[in-house]
Amino acid sequence: MRLAITLLFLSAGTVAVAQSSADHDFDLLANQYLTDLSQFSPVSATLIGDHSADDQLDHVDAAARKRTENLYLKFQAELAAIDRDELSRANQVDAELLGSELRSGLWSLNTLQEWAWNPLSYVSTSGSAIYGLVARDFAPIEERLNNVTARLEQIPRFLQQARSSLVPGRVPKIHAETAIRQNPGLNSIIEMMVIPELDALSDADRVRLEAAIETAKNAIADHQTWLEEELLPKAAGNFRIGAELYDVKLGFALDSPLGRKDVKALAESEYAAVRNDMYEISKDIYAVDHPYTSFPDTADEAFKQVIIRAALEKAYQHLPAADGIVDVAKQQLQQATDFVIEKNIVTMPDDPIEIIIMPEFQRGIALAYMDSAGPLDKGQKSFYAVAPLPEDWTDEQINSFLREYNLYSIQDLTIHEGVPGHYLQLALSKRYPSVIRSVFGSGPFIEGWAVYAERMMIDEGYLDHDPLMRLINLKWYLRAITNAIIDSAIHVDGMTRDQAMQLMIEGGFQEEREANGKWVRAQLTSAQLSTYFVGYQEHIATRQAVEEAWGDEFTLRRYHDQVLSYGSPSGKYVRALILNEPIPRSE
Repeated sequence: MRLAITLLFLSAGTVAVAQSSADHDFDLLANQYLTDLSQFSPVSATLIGDHSADDQLDHVDAAARKRTENLYLKFQAELAAIDRDELSRANQVDAELLGSELRSGLWSLNTLQEWAWNPLSYVSTSGSAIYGLVARDFAPIEERLNNVTARLEQIPRFLQQARSSLVPGRVPKIHAETAIRQNPGLNSIIEMMVIPELDALSDADRVRLEAAIETAKNAIADHQTWLEEELLPKAAGNFRIGAELYDVKLGFALDSPLGRKDVKALAESEYAAVRNDMYEISKDIYAVDHPYTSFPDTADEAFKQVIIRAALEKAYQHLPAADGIVDVAKQQLQQATDFVIEKNIVTMPDDPIEIIIMPEFQRGIALAYMDSAGPLDKGQKSFYAVAPLPEDWTDEQINSFLREYNLYSIQDLTIHEGVPGHYLQLALSKRYPSVIRSVFGSGPFIEGWAVYAERMMIDEGYLDHDPLMRLINLKWYLRAITNAIIDSAIHVDGMTRDQAMQLMIEGGFQEEREANGKWVRAQLTSAQLSTYFVGYQEHIATRQAVEEAWGDEFTLRRYHDQVLSYGSPSGKYVRALILNEPIPRSE
């Protein structure tokens, strides 16, 4: 099996060009790294489509961390021995991506040390270990269920290692509370996705799986007790990671010349500009119902606030049913797809996509996400996952949520997550022959493309230039801006909940439920919330530069197809490739 996987990587390695000895050495190194992914994490290997260790569950104890560190150091030394100046341009990019991944991995392991203070990472791994085997039909159900059995049998060991690794005094309370809510999610995967398939097994295999289920459920219950009675009372860590850690983490996350202060200054400038754009559109919307309104030549911020809120109320009259968000998203996904094809905006992939209810173990951080099939799982489904409304919400909280996710907002969200956003971009990225590009996909490039897709669709006349759609799109872009502002402000500058809520609700026009959810997310994550804004800025700058370079030969279809043809590397590499500029070097 390992031989087959290695050959697969070799056949799907870098772009076929006349190779130098350096290219040959790098291809061997890159393929070896990909082949060894299951040694870093069998679960992560499953998720990218390497199924050579589907029956294994990660080890997360000190010995496993030492083995991982040694692997990072080994590959780092071998990469350093390759003369990058002798590499093809494609391999220069891939070498930069691999080098960044190795540096980031070592830093995360030895300095950030989330293994000691983030219980959510273990919840995610245990849930993904089973979900990744049953969500997609990449192999016969019997084979996948037997691997489920093997992993469930290892759950007690995995959770015990997790408890031994975590240092309660370093765990932030918000992380412990969220882990308590998410941990039972593995049971829901077993009940909803594993047990209904039991009849596919032979009698002996079924007996073994049923026993493994009982073993896993007992282990999950024990872990839940530990989370509630041992971890939570002792959780005393600071969720703010501080300037030193944040700046390094942001550097790895963005892979951009922009640092924390640059991002802040740019975001604050855009914040003022976008609010002014919203005001100009809102005046036209307001004047429809109040045609004799006289607007001042120079309006103060308080006046602008009132007019923008009044215009937004028009959009908030168009609400989905509380239990109808998934159905609305399905209809709007088809609508967006039809528009992209009609306007010849970008190549439309035919990879399957399904809109689903978000698995329980993934809830509590974001309303929706795109779960794209791994780069090696060709032809498998992508899932546009949408979280249901919490059952314990009051009517007031539900109304707040639905106002935020009105029909226009769901349309914007569906463009972002689906077409021509994440689903389309990630599907096209898999066509690039270098697996490295997909495995090390750039967050800013991926998220930035989705934000760019929202604006580009509106600019091209989606929904017949409806001003309410334009206003909601600007509100969503304003959300990306405030995300970037609060990201560093919370983790570095000590921004309080009240300050963050005021910026999001009053400054960004978000409803209370959305702002509260973002406050929770900002505590649980760091650096990721900046990727949307920075990535969008990079996409806009690249498009402007290419339009100028191509002149009359520029078309949206040509540009979009080419910019998405390189996989998902950082924006600086895409710009260099499309404009034939020198490949940036990080070291």
